[in-house]
Amino acid sequence: MKFAALFSTFAVASAVTTVKLNKKSNEDFIEEVRSSFQLKSILGDSGDITIKDYQNSQYFGEMSVGTPAQKFDVIFDTGSSNLWVPASDCSNCGGKIVGRKNKYDRTKSSTYVVDDAPFAIQYGSGPVSGNWSVDTANMGGFDIDAQRFAEVKDASGLGVAYSLGKFDGILGLAFDSISIDKTPTPLKNLIDQGKIDKGMFAFYLGDEADGELTIGGYDETKYTGDLVWEPLSQATYWEIDLDDVSAGGTSYASSTSGIVDSGTSLLTGPTSIVKDLAKSVGAKANVAGEYTVDCDATLPDITFTIGGNPYTLTGDEYIIKSGTTCLFAFMGLDVPRPAGPLWILGDVFMRKFYTVFDYENEQIGFATAI
Repeated sequence: MKFAALFSTFAVASAVTTVKLNKKSNEDFIEEVRSSFQLKSILGDSGDITIKDYQNSQYFGEMSVGTPAQKFDVIFDTGSSNLWVPASDCSNCGGKIVGRKNKYDRTKSSTYVVDDAPFAIQYGSGPVSGNWSVDTANMGGFDIDAQRFAEVKDASGLGVAYSLGKFDGILGLAFDSISIDKTPTPLKNLIDQGKIDKGMFAFYLGDEADGELTIGGYDETKYTGDLVWEPLSQATYWEIDLDDVSAGGTSYASSTSGIVDSGTSLLTGPTSIVKDLAKSVGAKANVAGEYTVDCDATLPDITFTIGGNPYTLTGDEYIIKSGTTCLFAFMGLDVPRPAGPLWILGDVFMRKFYTVFDYENEQIGFATAI
């Protein structure tokens, strides 16, 4: 049952679909593809959020909306740019006992401002819809004045992956350029309102253990060696140039692009290349489109080369174990041109490498996590 739960969460966490590509723009398609600290950053004022880990498939933490604060567990998602939480009158947001959600009640907030324009977003696992609202929000201990966000009233499109999931909503950490209605993101508002010293944030993801998200800086105690900075190829998603993808010394892709996405559980790449990678490690496809591999097999290293620097995952780091079954943590995803072909470096990658997202300088820093 644990493995079944793990698979069900991938649909929301990675928001992957290959259906109806011809009816959507590349930007819309990628939008679908898309999951308390005690130490301060070395870079001035920063806030820390505990990131909970559910079976290495959902990473979520607490933020709040309203005055007094109404608390929500959200996926802090670098693959999208909007904040939404369930509305008080959302009738299909979670179960009554299992998967019960925290819901926003506008009548209980003294800082609520009416908006009520319609809101809708399409994820690969289905749509959510509701209405825009404006209120004070808070993440990492920083108040965000007049944050525009969505009260979701229909989340039925996400199915059981959401209704039985551990999170209430999603807080997007990508750029305003891909935000619905170009609504300023919570991070952009923190920067513009002068609430944080540095326009950056950093993830330390646990391996079936708590992790940390630092807002406004990064935490030197969470990695070894030096951070290596890689420039963004464009400031929409957190997209970088990917020099090469290799397994056991054999190159399978070169001169391509990748998105670093905290809201995607696995690693994704072009279907044909992932198929070849799976074959190279002895993984077999199942009816759900994932690959499983012999848990006792000796597996080659898989290396992503970025800016001339190798980022290597060992066999133990790119499989997900459940009992006697092991999932090869890659899935095929064909992103059409001109945006694609494209790789997504999700939580499997970010568990190995501490990742700093520098919004103001449009770059990402990597170092080996402790």
